[in-house]
Amino acid sequence: MIRVILPPHLRTLANADREVRLAPPPGPLTQRSLLDALESRYPVLEGAIRDHVTKKRRPLVRFFACEDDLSHASPDVPLPEAVASGAEPFVILGAIAGG
Repeated sequence: MIRVILPPHLRTLANADREVRLAPPPGPLTQRSLLDALESRYPVLEGAIRDHVTKKRRPLVRFFACEDDLSHASPDVPLPEAVASGAEPFVILGAIAGG
């Protein structure tokens, strides 16, 4: 199972636990396929993590895996094997802005 850690605001929106588990999508595990699977399971998250139309990451959302910031990586690059095997979670964080 793929492990995904959600930030508090997305947990509340989806009425989900801190960590959700998803069945591996077919094909290589990428940010795109993982987020497609997450939004399929929790349709209320569609548009909260990625733009409805472009499917680009929202500016105040960050992605991490195996302690690496993947926020600016291509959404079609395969995720680390540790994430695909469930040994490590894919972490979604809400960034903080202000001034």
